[in-house]
Amino acid sequence: MEKRQLGSAGPWVSAIGIGALSFSDFYGPSDTEISHAILTTALNLGIDHLDTSNVYGSGISEERIGLFLAKQGAGRNDLFKIATKASIRRAEDGSNVFDNSPAHLTQELDKSLKRLGVDVIDLYYMHRRDPKYQIEDVVETLVGFVKAGKIKQFGFSEIAPTSLARAAAVHPVGAVQSEYSLSTRSPELGLVQKTAEVGAALVAFCPVGRSLLTDTPHDRKKAETMPFLNNNPRFMEPNLSLNIAATNPFRSLASDMGVATASLAVAWLLHHGSHIIPIPGTRSTEHLKELAKGVDLKLSASDLTAINKILPLGWAHGDRYSVSQWNGPERFC
Repeated sequence: MEKRQLGSAGPWVSAIGIGALSFSDFYGPSDTEISHAILTTALNLGIDHLDTSNVYGSGISEERIGLFLAKQGAGRNDLFKIATKASIRRAEDGSNVFDNSPAHLTQELDKSLKRLGVDVIDLYYMHRRDPKYQIEDVVETLVGFVKAGKIKQFGFSEIAPTSLARAAAVHPVGAVQSEYSLSTRSPELGLVQKTAEVGAALVAFCPVGRSLLTDTPHDRKKAETMPFLNNNPRFMEPNLSLNIAATNPFRSLASDMGVATASLAVAWLLHHGSHIIPIPGTRSTEHLKELAKGVDLKLSASDLTAINKILPLGWAHGDRYSVSQWNGPERFC
């Protein structure tokens, strides 16, 4: 498995990781057995980077990872480089509230360490920005965790290039996490460039477009079973039918090349910067194997031209988030 560096001073990890939101019920029913099968397959494939959060299933994702590690015995803390996050709280009405206070971040970090059963977190993200706190002050809080030996480095999720520049001026940032794929290319308008400039990894979640860039995109009936996709503009009609039609030629291209569509989508992303690390999520070991094959798929200039002709900038129908889902991420273009 190809390795990429998780930040200019961070560890070298597999070129793709695993987004462990799928270890909760976010995209459909999951359980400990499914999650552990994915982790076992990951190890067999050489995948050693896991990305989770304190809010994924209200801690369930972290607990399932911690249970898996506990079962591995001696040396378990060296199996994966683990990233987790904090700063999102649930309000009584179910909406998200963002909290970048030192007290909240400290409390949630200690809970994550306990659930994961590890002594130190490899990468700790501020999940969303809280406008009550300057990002420079948040960096100082995170630096304190590094000095205390609780985390090795830190990063930010869904922030703008300008916010990254401010944070990096205080202390090196290990990574920025953002949605990035053939269906969501806004990071190319500054974030891809700024992460490379400051030496941060760009950790790309949803690299296969929440299924649109796979051989079996979710139909409307399937989307209705998932609260997030049920209200996501790209998975509502008529957008969903238009998006499936738009991506059909991409599936045909992958078939002609003798590869799975997900493999081709991952390969395309990896070719857009040596600091880019996709973290697809899945509840299927077979799908994980397809995703991993994208690492070894070498694309020529003509391959990339063909892909961009089929799915040019702006091809997707509907925004990547609904109005309520946009609560938190920084828009920068």
